[in-house]
Amino acid sequence: MPRAGLTPDRLVAAAADLADEAGLENVTVSALARRFGVKDASLYTHVRGLADLRARLALLAGGEMIDRIAAAVEGREPGRDTLGAFAAAYRAYALRHPGRYAATQITLDPELLADSPAMRRTAEVTYGMLRAYGLREPDLTDAVRLLRSTFHGYCALESTGAFGAPRDVQTSWDRAIDALHVLLGNWPRGG
Repeated sequence: MPRAGLTPDRLVAAAADLADEAGLENVTVSALARRFGVKDASLYTHVRGLADLRARLALLAGGEMIDRIAAAVEGREPGRDTLGAFAAAYRAYALRHPGRYAATQITLDPELLADSPAMRRTAEVTYGMLRAYGLREPDLTDAVRLLRSTFHGYCALESTGAFGAPRDVQTSWDRAIDALHVLLGNWPRGG
């Protein structure tokens, strides 16, 4: 019988908080059970195991992140204004929620992704922003990969304090977004 008060949503929310506090690698069924003061077995009524818990966490975090990005870009002028707002919301989420953000990098089952409203919304918002630059497939996919790797790499380095030069990190970020805007507006076609 399920323990009163425990639900899959509460468990995933607690896992998200734990990920931000202690790191995604420390999110385990045992750690979550301790947080709720129950035995590990009590959680298996709500999640199938660690992989299921982390997949649910990834979907939760992906949904939170795209909600913030979508709110940031809403009503913006296409181009640099939208790109800047998108990038700023991405970076803010990654830096404020390091464990949740790490969960967004988990490789998920394609069927799970296909059924996820958050993942569909991510594609809609991201591809919509890039279509304003006149991009179509296969260039859209290439541009998404460029943005994701640039944003992720920058955030990963920034979060570990790896930018040691005295230049302001925000200034470098702004210049990177300016450079991406110029690149997207001059994308080499037909690659």
